[in-house]
Amino acid sequence: LAGALLPLSFLQGMRTRLGCLSHKSDSYNDFTAILPDKPNRALKGLSTEEATRWADSFDVLLSHKYGLAAFRAFLKTEFSEENLEFWLACEDFKKTRSAAKLASKAQRIFEEFIDVQAPREVNIDFQTRELTRRNVQEPSLSCFDQAQGKVHSLMEKDSYPRFLRSKIYTDLLSQTQRRLS
Repeated sequence: LAGALLPLSFLQGMRTRLGCLSHKSDSYNDFTAILPDKPNRALKGLSTEEATRWADSFDVLLSHKYGLAAFRAFLKTEFSEENLEFWLACEDFKKTRSAAKLASKAQRIFEEFIDVQAPREVNIDFQTRELTRRNVQEPSLSCFDQAQGKVHSLMEKDSYPRFLRSKIYTDLLSQTQRRLS
C-alpha cells in the first residue's frame, strides 16, 4: 500500500474509524461513521420523540434500529460490545428452526462468548457458566436464557445509564432537535 493513491473520501473514512480505536471517543460523529451508507440521510428518519423514548426503557432502546446502533457505538467506546453481541447472538439463536443447526450454533456461541478465555468472553458467574455448559451439551432454544438474562441485566444496570448520559446520546438528541428548528 505504500505509495498507493487512495481516494480522499476513503482516507477520511478510515481516519474516522481508526480514530474510534486510537482514543476513547464518545461522540455523535463516531456513531454516524458506523452507520450504513449515507448516515445523515438515514438519521433524517429518526425523530427526537423516538430518540427520547430510548430513555424510557432499555428494551425500547434495543428494539429500535438506530437505538441499537447508537448503543453498540457507545459500548465500543467502553470496549464492552461483547455483551451486546452475545445478547444479539442469543436472540438470533432463539429463531433457529433447524435441529441440525441448533447444536452447531449453540457450540459457536458458547465458544465465542461463554467458555473461559473465549475471544469475546462475557462477564458471568461460575454457576451460570457451568449451567450453560451443561445446557449446550443438549441444546434447546432456551439453553442460553440464564446467561442472556444476566448479561441483559448487567447492561441495563451498568452500561445503559452511562449511555443515556453519554456524548453519543446527547449529541444525537441535539442533532434531531436541530433538524426541527
